[in-house]
Order: sequence, then structure tokens, then C-alpha cells
Amino acid sequence: MKSYELKDKNRRNRRLHIRRKRRRKLIRGITSIGVLLIIIFSVINIASSKIDYILQTTKPKEEHIKDEDIEDNLEENIEDNLSDSNFLDNSGYLDLKDDPYADDAAMVAENTKDLLTGTKTYPVRTDGKKVVYLTFDDGPSTTNTPEILDILDKYNVKATFFVLGQSIESNEEARKILKEQVKRGHAIANHTYSHDYSYLYPNGTMNVDNIVSDIEKNNDLLKEALGKDFYTRVIRFPGGYWSWNGRESMRDKMIEKGYCNIDWNALNEDAEGKIKNAEELFQVTKDNIERLGEDADSIVILMHDTYGKEETVKALPQVIEYLQAKGYEFRTIK
Repeated sequence: MKSYELKDKNRRNRRLHIRRKRRRKLIRGITSIGVLLIIIFSVINIASSKIDYILQTTKPKEEHIKDEDIEDNLEENIEDNLSDSNFLDNSGYLDLKDDPYADDAAMVAENTKDLLTGTKTYPVRTDGKKVVYLTFDDGPSTTNTPEILDILDKYNVKATFFVLGQSIESNEEARKILKEQVKRGHAIANHTYSHDYSYLYPNGTMNVDNIVSDIEKNNDLLKEALGKDFYTRVIRFPGGYWSWNGRESMRDKMIEKGYCNIDWNALNEDAEGKIKNAEELFQVTKDNIERLGEDADSIVILMHDTYGKEETVKALPQVIEYLQAKGYEFRTIK
């Protein structure tokens, strides 16, 4: 081969080598870019999948909510709002119409008054029931009232407590007990603020202005303890309504104010005569009830839960068991 031919061949070989070398670089570059793009797209896909998962798990699944579910929720919200607007600040004290254990004070007052004055005789109820109302005056006390509440719970019995204003004034523990009485389903009534005979009944005559002032002062204390919406129309005069002169003027004022006075037609005599032990208190209570006769179907029993009435507490289980054995239902007065 001639020398110029050899040189020409060598030039071709070098150009071919260079072209191959460039092609390989190009291929490697394209391959690298492809790999990089694949990696980028993979990362994007993974991130997108995670974002979709997060969105699916955190967003409200509105597409699964049924029309009836929406309506139910709306009704519940409306009921909640209505309940909030009707909420009473009274420690949960039930109105007469909402209390399954309570009887109308006006009916109890009229029956008791007419039985005491002899214008009615037993039976006086129209529903065929035999009912007894356990009532406690002058409390609450921090000593005896809690024990009485526990006994009433034990026998599933409700009672009416005629609260004395002085018993709850400046006594935080007594106010807590008052709230506990409400919580356990008992009725709260007004027994005046002072229980002061000389102020309420000077010279044995009802002083209407003083009595109303004392009742309203006690009402204010009851509202302070139980809430501004607490209300009771049930009252009891210290010593009873029939013990004093000037009743006519007081009767007119009670009608004007909407008060219902509740006297009693049986008692355990824990504030009468000599001090009695539990057995004697029970026997007196039993005798007073039996004196009313077998047809007695509405009995209001007076007892006390104030300080110094520990024997009343001890006698209470016997009194309840005796009345249960005679078929009486225990109710409250509102």
C-alpha cells in the first residue's frame, strides 16, 4: 500500500474513532439525563401520593354524609340551642310539672286546712292513693340533715324541707347541704328567715309586713344559694298558721303573693314537751297517725332536722318502715 493511501486510511480511522467517541458520550449524557428524569418523576410521584393520602385522611368526607345525617345534626343543634336558652340557674330544682315525686302545694294546703278545720273528712284524695308527706323544719344543719338525707336515700323516699334563712346565712357548708337536698330530688320550702315569734307575731297577732319581709329575705338567701332562678311558693309559718290572731289579713296577702301555706296534721313532737328518745318519738308519731283513722289518705308529718335533733334521725327509719307497711306512698310538696 502506498504511503498516501495509508495516511488517508489512518485519517478515516481517526475520524471514525472520534465519531464513535462522541456518540458514546452523547449516549452516556442522554442516559444520565434519562436516569435523572426518572428519579425526579419518581420523587414527584411519591410526594404526590403522600399528599393525596394526607388530604384523603384529613379532609371531611363530605361525599359520604347522607341527607338524613345532615338533618339529624341540624335538629340536634337546634335542640341544644333551645336547651341553652331555657337553662335555669336554680341548681337543677325541678318544677312541679317535671317532678314525678311532687304534689301540688295548693291541693295539699287545701286538704290539710279543711281536715284541720273539720270541713273535710278522710278520704280526701281523688286518685285513690294513700300519701304521706315527710316534712322537716328549721334546717339545714351540718350535723343532722346529711344523716337524714342518707336515710331517705336508703329507703328511696323524698321529703320536703322547710328551710330557715338563718340556717344558711353565712354558712357555706349548710348551703352545700341545701344544694345536695335539691340534687337528691327533695322539695325546698320557705320557713321564714328569723323564726322570731316576737317579730313575726307581736302580742300573738300576725304582723303581715314583718312576715312578708322575713319570707322574702329568706327567698333572697335561697336564690343566693341555689341560683337566681330558684323559686318556691311553699311556705310554713313558725308555730303554724292557726296559732295566731290576724289570720285574715295574712290570708289576703298570701293570695296576693301566691304563697301556699302548708300546716301539718301529724307530728313526732320532737319540739313539744319533754325531750324524747328515738323510741318515744316513733311511738308518738305512730299514735298521731293512727289517731287519724284507717281512711287517712293524705298525712303531713312535722319533724325537725336542725341541731339537737339527733333522736329524730335515729327514729326516722322506724317511722318510714311503719308507713311503708301501711301502704303509704311518700311524696313531696311543690
